[in-house]
Amino acid sequence: MSGADPFADIKQAIRRRFGRSARIENIDVPTLGGSNRTVIFDLVESAGRRRLVSRQETYQAEDSPFRSPAEQFRVMRIAHGHGFPVPEPVFEYEPADGAGEGFVTGFVAGETMPKRILGSAEFAETRQHLAEQAGRLLAQLHSVPPGDCALLEPCADSIDALAAYRDRFDHYDEAHPAIELGLRWLHRNRPAPGKRVLVHGDFRLGNLMIGREGIRAVLDWECCHLGSGMEDLGWLCTRSWRFGHPELPVGGFGEKAALFAGYEAGGGSVDSAAVHWWEVFGLMRWAVLNMMQAHGHVLGGRRGVVFAACGRNTALVEYDLLMTLKGSYR
Repeated sequence: MSGADPFADIKQAIRRRFGRSARIENIDVPTLGGSNRTVIFDLVESAGRRRLVSRQETYQAEDSPFRSPAEQFRVMRIAHGHGFPVPEPVFEYEPADGAGEGFVTGFVAGETMPKRILGSAEFAETRQHLAEQAGRLLAQLHSVPPGDCALLEPCADSIDALAAYRDRFDHYDEAHPAIELGLRWLHRNRPAPGKRVLVHGDFRLGNLMIGREGIRAVLDWECCHLGSGMEDLGWLCTRSWRFGHPELPVGGFGEKAALFAGYEAGGGSVDSAAVHWWEVFGLMRWAVLNMMQAHGHVLGGRRGVVFAACGRNTALVEYDLLMTLKGSYR
């Protein structure tokens, strides 16, 4: 309807929880993020003013591998309760809000853009210790008792991540020899099952809020599940997340020795062979996720330039997969 307030749903949700006099000001809608509607605003009420972030689901494919907003919010609340740096969970949207599925968290200031974090002089000193800090944080996350996250037990990635992505790949019925080669290598070299922990699933630049002192908050929990802690380490080391700095295997900012040292200093135990396996898995997984996004654009009603570009991106990830497998295939 012409003239309708685009933020009426958020305002209604705010008034339901903080009183009729509560209002929102300084509204900002970031351009980044293709899967959710993100709105940043000031909540003004009798108790004062604070900056908040609203995230609302805008599209959910039937074959989506991602956790629902309700699951994400509850896992973030668990992590926050254990002292892990996540934006403070404030409230989850309810049907009476008329805002769909989603939640509101506290706002954490900082930088998320990989190009700025990796190239700006402002973060030159930060980059020196970022790999070690990432290792410590992942060890802290993996120390959360898995029993606290039992809500994640039913998801396919918690049951068997490799089988889940093999099935997702088969679902699209496309010929991708590089992905098939990766799947074959993964099946032949699968490490023995280890301790099951809470896995973030997408721990890398872009999902880390960075300040000069380092990582201020870990964002975007839609890939969280239960599994091997080495998965988070391997994902951070994949070629796709080095953002033009291939010489630095940890996120384009550090060395594996520093990452592993931080993880062990934080109480974790590193299996470097398993990390490499999960690095290969991460590239196979990322290629399949790009296939999924491209299919959503072409056939699934999720049209957009970003999703269309994922079709091309699949080939780039396949190249990274082949380069990672080079010399280790058997």
